[in-house]
Order: sequence, then structure tokens, then C-alpha cells
Amino acid sequence: MTHQLLPRALVSPRWLWESMRPGSSLKGTLRILDASWHLPKTGRDGWREYKERHIPGAYFFDIDACSDRTSPYDHMLPTTDQFAEYTGRLGVSNNSHVIVYDASDFGSFSAPRLWWMFRIFGHPQVSVLDGGLKAWLREGHPVNSGKESRPQPTEFQAKLDTSQVVGYEEMVENVEKKKFQMVDARVEGRFRGLEPEPREGIEPGHISGSINLPFPSFLTQDGSEKSPEELRSLFQEKGIDLSGPLVATCGSGVTACHIALAAFLCGKEDTAIYDGSWVEWYMRAKPEDVVSEGRGKTV
Repeated sequence: MTHQLLPRALVSPRWLWESMRPGSSLKGTLRILDASWHLPKTGRDGWREYKERHIPGAYFFDIDACSDRTSPYDHMLPTTDQFAEYTGRLGVSNNSHVIVYDASDFGSFSAPRLWWMFRIFGHPQVSVLDGGLKAWLREGHPVNSGKESRPQPTEFQAKLDTSQVVGYEEMVENVEKKKFQMVDARVEGRFRGLEPEPREGIEPGHISGSINLPFPSFLTQDGSEKSPEELRSLFQEKGIDLSGPLVATCGSGVTACHIALAAFLCGKEDTAIYDGSWVEWYMRAKPEDVVSEGRGKTV
């Protein structure tokens, strides 16, 4: 399938601005969600920053709040009912065209996670704002402060595609049987075990057999997504076969979704995510299954 035939995965700030304006045929169906989430040690708070500055009409989608709160791992997927209820309370229906963005300095950081979540819960009409809030501001579009008025709750029906989510046991089996390619989106230093992880008690390293393709490599200097041709070259340079099974991982399942988005833009719609990612692997794996040039796992 060619890129042109896929649902629109990226929209530009200009496209969004024109679609929001009075008289646009899309204005009534658009639902804009700020999916900003930041690593624990950055000291940044997505909700606080949303109230300070956000795209007009956008509502805040808390990735941590809409998750499995019983899990010991960060922002694991919620149940189908939880996702449907949370999304419906934000005024998103099955007829909505959802636009997701975040306020990362990268241009895009956590928005692809929400893009992936909508898709695996059966809602393909979802797009990432290319370049995020950073690009929106650079082009001179307006922002609001404070909270938007409460949305009109609506019904959202969800159905989870379990083929797009991989668990720990499948990852363990794959280390031996190599049924699918494993691609890690963390920066090289964390992958190799030479730079610290952002979470206390978790040492850096990687799963045996995984390939490192850091998520910033998919972005241009200004934070926009690279072209499909450039993205294909990145996968090829790493020896990743987009025609074969592919599972993406990272620290906690957020930036892994950049790999799914980049592959989607190249025509591959079925990249799965290891939801627990490195945090779960490190906590559950045997020391010999933590590959690291640094400390590794000793107990």
C-alpha cells in the first residue's frame, strides 16, 4: 500500500489552522488533543504547561490518567472501556477527526503514543500535528491560556486490536526464536548502557537482538517528520525489513510509537509496541538477559 492511500497520519499547522476557521467543512468534526508528557527528570508538567499555553479548542489528554493504574509500570494501556469513557468525556466520537500534538522541544515526543492508542482502539481518523506546538508557534498561529470550557461528553466505541500490542512473555520467546524484529527508540547511550535511565532503580541497556533506532533520527532540525523516502533510508541503514514483523520498544512505551508512526508513513500499518518496554524488561528479566556495556543488572 502506498503512502497516499493511508489515512492522513500527519497534518501541518497551516492545514489545522485553515480547518479550524469558521466556514471550514472540517471544523465540526475536529477534536484537538494536547498529549504532552515529559520524562520524570525533566521537571516539566504537561498539564501545567497546557493551562499556560495551548492550541485554541484543544483539550488535555493525560496519558498517565488514561492508563492501567493497577500496573507497576508507567502508563500501560487502559482497558477498552476505560479508553472509551475517557475519550468520550473529551467530546471525541467515532465521527471525529482527532488531531494530537505535544509541546516538546523535539517538535514531537509523546503525541505519537496517543496517535497509536487511537488506532489500536479502532479509530484510524487520527493525525499528528507535524512539528507539534513548536511548529504552530513558529508559524505565528494563536494560542489560548487557562482551561477550555468543558467539552460536551459523547459516546465513543472502542475495540482493541491485540495484534498491535506485545507483552513480556512474547519478548522473552522472541529472544530465542526471533519471530519478529525488535527496534528500540531510545538514544544510543541508554541503549548501550552508558547513559543513565531517567527512572530511579532502572539501569540502562537493551534486549538481546534488538536494533537501536533513536526516535530523534526521524525528525528534521525544526522538529518536523522526515519524508517517507528519508524514513525508509533510516530503516534500511539499520537492516530493518519493513515487509517483516516489527515490534518497537523504548523506555516505557512512549517514544516507541515514533517507530510505528515512521513505519506507517512508509506504508507499514502493523508495527506492534512492547507496552512495558525497557522498564518492565529490566524489572523482570534475569541479569544475563540485560545487555549492557555499563553496570547492567546484578541481582
